[in-house]
Amino acid sequence: MSFKDTNKSCPLPILYIGTGVIRVTGINHLNPDTIISHPKEEQTLRKQTTLLIAGALLAIATTASAGNKEEKFSLSPVVGGITFDGKQHLQTRPVYGLRLGYNFTDAFGVEGLFDYAYTKGTITGNNVDFFRYGGDLLYHFMPESNFVPYVAAGYAAVNFKGDTATNSAARPKGAFDYGAGLKYFINDSFALRADVRHLIYKHGDTLQAVEYTVGFYLPLGSETPAAKPVEPPPAPAKVETPPPPPAPAPVVVPPPPPAPTSSLTVNPGKITKGEPAILAWTSQNASKCDIQPGIGSVQLQGSMSITPESDTAYTINCSGDGGNTSSNADIAVVMPPPPVVEAVQPKAAPVNLCTPTIIDINFDTNKSDIKPQFHDELKKVGDFLIEFPNAKGTIDGHTDNVGSKASNLKLSQRRADSVRNYLIKNFSIAPDRITAKGYGLTKPIASNKTKEGRAKNRRIEANFTCE
Repeated sequence: MSFKDTNKSCPLPILYIGTGVIRVTGINHLNPDTIISHPKEEQTLRKQTTLLIAGALLAIATTASAGNKEEKFSLSPVVGGITFDGKQHLQTRPVYGLRLGYNFTDAFGVEGLFDYAYTKGTITGNNVDFFRYGGDLLYHFMPESNFVPYVAAGYAAVNFKGDTATNSAARPKGAFDYGAGLKYFINDSFALRADVRHLIYKHGDTLQAVEYTVGFYLPLGSETPAAKPVEPPPAPAKVETPPPPPAPAPVVVPPPPPAPTSSLTVNPGKITKGEPAILAWTSQNASKCDIQPGIGSVQLQGSMSITPESDTAYTINCSGDGGNTSSNADIAVVMPPPPVVEAVQPKAAPVNLCTPTIIDINFDTNKSDIKPQFHDELKKVGDFLIEFPNAKGTIDGHTDNVGSKASNLKLSQRRADSVRNYLIKNFSIAPDRITAKGYGLTKPIASNKTKEGRAKNRRIEANFTCE
């Protein structure tokens, strides 16, 4: 992980965590003055790290199965380093901190934090004290294992006391942080931890830093195994007086066996002769059952389809150790009604079109398509031509006076052709028996001055000879 200054390339360090090694890379482009350059401070950091490792080795001697525990407080002293981005002109220096945590569950917890670092400005050379105090939320993965990784995010206040190149003075600033960490549990009461946090805060410009630490994780209030109960010494053996001989057992008369019960139903209770019905029965405390008439021995419960020829009264008789029982069910059978003979309707005579006849058919505006609702009307014409095979004639198309004379003439011709083609196709009429002629608005049969008159003039006429 690295990030750059928006104004100047300045990668922040990356923390690598291995077995007993913490290495910071990515600082080769920083000002050499930003690296720890004071031997005394470097020696102090080495001593603290050595003490942490020695404590870890000492705790390993009592290794036991452990993990992150719920409803536990914890204390964590940490030590590490902090590196600031190039805008702040501050040296990378050791950081010391303390964490006070509480686990709500074995996976989710919260930590209060405090950090301190003593650094110097790379431009002014003045001393600067760095403080951070706030809190983080932690989420642990594999909390029941000894090796517990986790992620963290939180908010804190950061404070720089001293002269800095950013002129931050001593006013606290809000800082958001996020990162990750590892805990390695040596036993229930001790663990090693390593963390890295990316800090983001704003003072005129967005500023950043990376903090990397190692330390101890110390759960507070260790679990104490329950003490084994002290078993009292055995009581002295008592000399028991032999009990008197038992009284003779009373003679128990067994209760009589329960009486059997039965039920019989038929559904439906009334049928037409030839139709089936369902006969169903049940019984309790019975060993055998019989249904009459005409059925005989049956299972203790069941159903069957019956088709009686006439009214029938069925009876089930069941018997068992407790006696006999019977039940009845009746079914009524009615004769089917005599079949209804439909009167043969005489075939209607076809319409006689041997005289000029107006066909009751309408078209959409400027259309010649025949709508389905007029098929029956054209069937009358088709039946006539079939009944009178020698009939020949014309289909005449007419319009009102709306529109030009030429357009109405073409429209009337298209409509007459449409009717002619329908009769030829659907009734197998020879094409030479029918012709089509459009007259447009030239032959009105009513006045075009009224709506009703124009409707009468928009018509199709059939003119056939029946010789």
